[in-house]
Amino acid sequence: MSNELEHRGYKGSVEYNSEDRILFGKVLFIDSLLMYHGATVDEIEAAFRETVDSYLQHCEATGKQPNKPYMSTPTEI
Repeated sequence: MSNELEHRGYKGSVEYNSEDRILFGKVLFIDSLLMYHGATVDEIEAAFRETVDSYLQHCEATGKQPNKPYMSTPTEI
């Protein structure tokens, strides 16, 4: 079981806010802050995909290089 989403090489988190009763998350491992939310699993998945796609379209339209996901890997000692 995983609480991460993946789309076009980007990963996103999924968390639950019991006070507002919504699912929310952010795109992980990039410098830009990209957040999304939804009331159901289908909605949060769609919102994540739309957020990534919109970000990439915006970068292309403005000539900006999109942040590439990075992940720290443990180094061997």
